[in-house]
Amino acid sequence: MTAALNDPTLAALLQLERQARAADSAAALGFVMVNETRHLLPYRQAMLWDARSQRLACLSGLATVEPDAPFNHWLASRCQAWQQAHPGPQLSSLNASALPREDQALWAEYLPPWLLWLPLHDRNQRLLGALLLARDQPLSMADSSLLPLLQDAYGHAWASFERPRLARFASLRNQRKPWLIGAGVLLALALLPVRQAALAPAEITALRPSVLRAPLQGVVERILVEPNQPVSAGQALVQLDARELQSRLEAARQTLAIAEGELRQGQQQALNDARSKAGLAVQQGRRDQALGEVRYLEQSLARTRMVAPHDGVALYDDPAEWQGRPVNLGEQILQVADPHQAQLEVRLPVKDAIELHSGAQVLMFLNTDPASPLQARLEHLGYRASATADGSMAYRLKAVFSEDDPRIHIGLKGTAKVYGERSTLFTYLLRRPLATLRMWLAL
Repeated sequence: MTAALNDPTLAALLQLERQARAADSAAALGFVMVNETRHLLPYRQAMLWDARSQRLACLSGLATVEPDAPFNHWLASRCQAWQQAHPGPQLSSLNASALPREDQALWAEYLPPWLLWLPLHDRNQRLLGALLLARDQPLSMADSSLLPLLQDAYGHAWASFERPRLARFASLRNQRKPWLIGAGVLLALALLPVRQAALAPAEITALRPSVLRAPLQGVVERILVEPNQPVSAGQALVQLDARELQSRLEAARQTLAIAEGELRQGQQQALNDARSKAGLAVQQGRRDQALGEVRYLEQSLARTRMVAPHDGVALYDDPAEWQGRPVNLGEQILQVADPHQAQLEVRLPVKDAIELHSGAQVLMFLNTDPASPLQARLEHLGYRASATADGSMAYRLKAVFSEDDPRIHIGLKGTAKVYGERSTLFTYLLRRPLATLRMWLAL
């Protein structure tokens, strides 16, 4: 055993194996292969072929390899052919006799007569490359017995630099799988069909109320009922200031009395005087004109007291705001509505607008009882947005309640949830950003 360890050839083999395993990079290992192998086997020139990149990785005596150099370009093309011809792990001795005539001339110019092809594999028998040794003499039997050991050492050392890269690839593959699963789940959620919905402020209003408007231009003296007070048909609700009309009526009545006196006097004179009979028609017209003025003022005076057209409740805001307030002809003062006939009025902001159709479901969450919503059905959609009290723009929607409920009272407010057509979750969540993007891009 001691004699075997003292053999110079075996010592050189062990030293090469130690240097190969101590190399800290693929470049350092390549340097050992092409420059230090001569301590075990003499050669004129050594080349390292990388089967993965299909290029020459190292050349003995050179720090870098120029792939465009004529020799390197020719040798790379020949290595591609030898790789196809000798895919196995057995080493091969090559010479120029098997080459075409033009390649034989280049071989004679660049290389000695013999070339050793030492393929290097990993543990899975995957070809990593080959070490080429250019020699003047053919390979001897003694050298042939040592070269397989050298091939195994070089192949194992070279494969050690491949493991981190393969491990990184495997790690990336392992990490990519959860990402792909997550992306698939997100895509499935994005395509999940959902029902569009929007929230908007809402108020319970009267359904088909009777509107009391000013029958003439004047001043409101006082409101005779309180807000939301029950009223009956014919009950006085509003009293307009009638003092000016009363004064005018008194003056008109006096004018009528004078016209009637003149008419009676004229009638008596016409019995004896033909000339007085001619002016009788004029006096009759004056009396009729004065009578018409009196009747008109009497009717106007009666209209200053506005009455309820039917039973219901009086709807208006504050009596103090109306007292002494001038009104124009036709101006609304209050409403009389049936408390059992109510509707839901929704002000849907423009930014929250969704596609709606008549009959869509509406839920009303009252401020007084938000836990139990009222069911309603959309009946009317405003085709154009209008300004609200806060200055924003909103569409006016009207809905009717699906069933009677004791909580339905005119004037109650809350939040309505309006349901639209079905769409994907992606479209539902991005409808606002997409609308903003369209405005920015002017699409």
